Amino acid sequence: MSFSPPVTPPSDVLAVLRARGYAVLSRTGLCELVGTPAPALDPLLPTWNDLPLDGYLRDGGRYRSRRHSCFVIDGDAVTQVPHRAHWQPVEYNALHGGLERWFEPITPAVVSQSVWPQLLRGLAACCSALKGTQPWYVEAHQFRIDTTDGIGRPTPEGAHRDGVDFVAVVLTGREGIKGGETRVFEAAGPSGIRFTLTEPWSALLLDDERVIHESTPIQPLGGKGHRDTLVLTFRAKGFQGPVSPLE
Repeated sequence: MSFSPPVTPPSDVLAVLRARGYAVLSRTGLCELVGTPAPALDPLLPTWNDLPLDGYLRDGGRYRSRRHSCFVIDGDAVTQVPHRAHWQPVEYNALHGGLERWFEPITPAVVSQSVWPQLLRGLAACCSALKGTQPWYVEAHQFRIDTTDGIGRPTPEGAHRDGVDFVAVVLTGREGIKGGETRVFEAAGPSGIRFTLTEPWSALLLDDERVIHESTPIQPLGGKGHRDTLVLTFRAKGFQGPVSPLE
C-alpha cells in the first residue's frame, strides 16, 4: 500500500514549513516555486544513466550510484566550488559518518544547463525566507538506487538528520519497483507521516533541525528497477568537514 503525498501549494510552502517542518511539492509546484517552466528540467534526466557506483557502502551493497558537487549561493550568484569530499559526523550518519567520501563530480551536462542555477537559487530563496538571508553552502547529490542486489536501500543509515539547515529531496524518476516510501518524523516529538513520491520532479522540503527522514527499501516488480533522486542540502556558515583537533 502506498499513501499519496500531502502536496502543498507553492504559496503556502513557507507557512507549512514553519508549522510542521516539512512540505511536499508537485512537479508544477516545484517549478512555480523556483520560477522555471517544467519542460526545462527534463534535459537533466538522462544524466542519471551515467552515475558511477558508490564504492563506500559499508553494508557491502552495490545498489547505489551517485555524483556529488558543491556550490555557494549568495543572492543571485551561484558558484561551483573546487571539488571536495562529502563528510558527515557520526552523530548524523552512524553508518558512514566520520569518513571523507570522494565521489565523481556532477557533469557539465547538468551544471551548464540554465535551469540548474535557477533551481538552486529558487530553493535557496525559500531557505533564506525561512532561516534569514545569508549565503548558503549547498551540496548536490545525484542518486540512483537500483535492485542489483535484489533490494536497494535509499537510506541505509536509517532515519536521520543531515546536520544542515534545509534539505530538498527531489524525485526524478522511478521504474519497475515497489517500496521507496518516504517517512518524516518530528525530531523532538511523536508525530510522523508516510507517503510515496511517484511524480518526476516532485519534491520534499525539510527543515533539518526539526525533522528526521528516511526512505524505505525498494524491490523489483519484475526485472531490474531503480529510483532516482536529486538531494540538495543547504547549510549556513560553511560546508561540513572534519574538525581540527585544535578547534
